[in-house]
Amino acid sequence: MDSYSKRLEKARKAFQHGDENASALAHDPALIAKAAEEHGGAGSQYLGEMVYGGLDGIITTFAVVSGVAGAQLGTPVILILGLANLLADGFSMATGAYLSTKSEHEYYRKEWEREAWEVEHFPDGERAELREVYVKRGYTEDEARQLVDIQSRKPNRWVKAMMIDELGMMKDESNPLINGLVTFGSFVIAGAVPLVVYLVGLAFPISPDMAFPISIVSSGLALFALGASKVLVTKLNLIRSGLEMLVVGGLAASVAYIVGALLKGIGG
Repeated sequence: MDSYSKRLEKARKAFQHGDENASALAHDPALIAKAAEEHGGAGSQYLGEMVYGGLDGIITTFAVVSGVAGAQLGTPVILILGLANLLADGFSMATGAYLSTKSEHEYYRKEWEREAWEVEHFPDGERAELREVYVKRGYTEDEARQLVDIQSRKPNRWVKAMMIDELGMMKDESNPLINGLVTFGSFVIAGAVPLVVYLVGLAFPISPDMAFPISIVSSGLALFALGASKVLVTKLNLIRSGLEMLVVGGLAASVAYIVGALLKGIGG
């Protein structure tokens, strides 16, 4: 966790506990300046993809395992469908993450170019647009005019103000390729948890009656851990986040198991 994140976490805790002294320390100007310099450490922007990719991976794979177990189709089918789902869905999610991030970057760049062109060719109109935005936010005409005068002194700063204040667009600093790779890696690693006991069973025979309960326990623990890790992104209660994800994963697996059990005779 970088200095910015630590300062922000201290400020949140101070607010939650009504601790004015701790809040004052968290808002020390020197600490804020230092934290601002270090903000955006390597990997911090990919945390969300890592957590949610892992959650999707384990829930979908656990559902496949549960469905096959409910249908009593045996370990070979669990491994075939589980691994096929793991790699295919992981690749699909990674591709989606890559294309989504790439599209966002392209759209942002296109809008930036348009705003830059308008600032260059229609500066008065752009000033009027930005002034109206500030007025709608509650600034007086004079205050809005002063803000526009400040923002429009430098072209790049002016365009950035138009992007943020008029269009509500923030630049995404993440790399599309890394986004895709992080999503794929977290999906596959977490999604492999329900299958580990069956893979081990290839070398050390484990009865199906034992393998599925072990898969349930290991998947449940992983689901809780990943759900709890969401607090790194959402900043919500750790226990609650873990339990919520455990319930969601459990329900998905239960539905898959019931469907498998009801249709177990369909294959003859």
